Amino acid sequence: MKAGVLYSGGKDSSLAAILLGTYYEVELNTFVFDPLRQIPSVEAAAGALGYPLKKRVFKEGMIEEMADLVIAKGYPNDAINAVHRAAVESLAEEYDVVGDGTRFDDRVPMLQRDAVQSLMSRTGCSYVRPLLGIPRREVDRLADQLLVVNNGETGTITNGDYEAEIRDAIRARGLDPAPLFPSHHEQSLVVGRKNN
Repeated sequence: MKAGVLYSGGKDSSLAAILLGTYYEVELNTFVFDPLRQIPSVEAAAGALGYPLKKRVFKEGMIEEMADLVIAKGYPNDAINAVHRAAVESLAEEYDVVGDGTRFDDRVPMLQRDAVQSLMSRTGCSYVRPLLGIPRREVDRLADQLLVVNNGETGTITNGDYEAEIRDAIRARGLDPAPLFPSHHEQSLVVGRKNN
C-alpha cells in the first residue's frame, strides 16, 4: 500500500519516511506555492533516501492569503498550520495513508486531534505521524545514526519548508518579515544517508 508523505527534505520528514517505508510504499510529496520554483536540494534529499518525489503546487493565490494572515496576526503559526492542513487534505484525496514528520514537541505545524478525526472521517484516509511520540532529542539521536544532515537558520537552508516562500511573499511587499517570525529558527536538510 502506498503512503503519501509530506516532505521538506529535513530530518523530521526524512525519518518519518524511513519509518513508514518499513510498512508502506512511500512516495514523498513537497508542496510549493510557485509552480516555477525549483527544488533541487529537496530532490537530492529524496534521492539519498531512495524514495520517489512529487512536487505539488498549492492553489493559486494561497501565498497571498498566507502572507496576509502572517501580517494580520503578527506571527506565522496560523498561516503555517493552514498551509500544512491544506497539504494534508490534498494528499488525502489521493492516498489511503498520509504521513508527515510532526513530532512530540512540535507546535507548528500541528493538526489537532479534532481536525485529524475530521480528516479521516471525511476522506477515509489514515493520517500517520510516526514521530508524534518522539521528543526532539531522540529525533536528533536517530537522525545522527541514520542521516547526514546540514543545519542552519531559515533562509540559509534551501529545503521545502513552507516558511521560506511566505517570507519571500512578505518581502515582495516591501516589508521585512524578520519581526513576524521567530528569531533563531533552525532548519535542516538531508544530504545523505549513513550506511549502518
